[in-house]
Amino acid sequence: MTTDIKSFTREELEARFKGWGEPAYRVDQLLHWLYARQVTSWEAMTNLSKNLREKLGAQYSLSPIELVLKQGSRDTTQKFLWRLDDHALIESVLIPANPALYGDASDRHTLCVSTQVGCAYGCKFCASGLDGWKRNLRVEEIVEQVLAVERWIQQLKEPAAPAGQSTASLAPPPASRDSRYLDNLVIMGMGEPLANYDALLKALKILNAPWGLGIGARKITISTSGLAPQIRKLAEEPLAFRLAISLHGATDEVRNRIMPVNRKYPLRELVAAGEYYRDKKGKSITLEYILIAGVNDDPSQISPLAKLARRLKAKVNLIPYNPVEGLPWRRPTEDAQEDFRSALENLGITTTLRREKGQDIDAACGQLQLRTERDRRL
Repeated sequence: MTTDIKSFTREELEARFKGWGEPAYRVDQLLHWLYARQVTSWEAMTNLSKNLREKLGAQYSLSPIELVLKQGSRDTTQKFLWRLDDHALIESVLIPANPALYGDASDRHTLCVSTQVGCAYGCKFCASGLDGWKRNLRVEEIVEQVLAVERWIQQLKEPAAPAGQSTASLAPPPASRDSRYLDNLVIMGMGEPLANYDALLKALKILNAPWGLGIGARKITISTSGLAPQIRKLAEEPLAFRLAISLHGATDEVRNRIMPVNRKYPLRELVAAGEYYRDKKGKSITLEYILIAGVNDDPSQISPLAKLARRLKAKVNLIPYNPVEGLPWRRPTEDAQEDFRSALENLGITTTLRREKGQDIDAACGQLQLRTERDRRL
């Protein structure tokens, strides 16, 4: 099995091209085809010599992921189900016009990206891990989710591609880098991002690089359920990505009940790692808090949550629970959600209550993949 060309950095490609005796500008041409034009075949790279294209094709693969199913929500959220080359399924979610949750005044076009097939961390409320962990995504599989959605956006101007058709057939966008549609990435799809640390960081460097998609580090948010050592490791990276901690409970008692990772990295370790990251990067942290009726929406959670937010100088993003078939959890009433938000704000905590987009499209992370996998077994 050949390695996909999109898993390599510019420096790695320069070394290979130098070994082949190719001039350096050929690397620039290749990268332009991959990330500005987003083509999916060697034949499309018309300014590369036939000999070089054949050499590339013999050494590397150039494989787009396959669009199996797309669900579009009434609120314009779009969920994509992708098939990988081993027939594993993953999801990405496009969330347009999102209010300021992770970055600037408006996260206009945000893509939620997966990093694993399944998840090993077993959060009790989440669909992603119900079928267990299968494998980590490779570098190009993380990168390709972004490229495939960019191609899908361009395809809206062309005849629609049916489900099951490879995104390779979608028309490439114009050559200008300004044509990029996605403004923000949130790495909080299927899987625990920091459990696939090396592949994730390499993928994000490619997506961030000027020769890649040029998405600024401050426009990329990495979420974690609480892997304290990896948070500290991330703090030492040269790129200053935004960090979101999937907290979902303000006390060890609540987190232990719904998030097994807390038994290994309890709140004292997690918060200390968050402080280290904040001090190293000078970036605010977001605390993600899914409101689950009767579990973590009790008023007793408000004071300790405010205390954690103040300690981390963090804002809190409240997300009403999106029910998952087969799980007992429920979302609180809208009045209860609003009361929780107001109580936090009254304690001086910057708080966003996200009215969950995509309730009509299996939008909870992993739901569409889980349902499709189980239907496939019938």
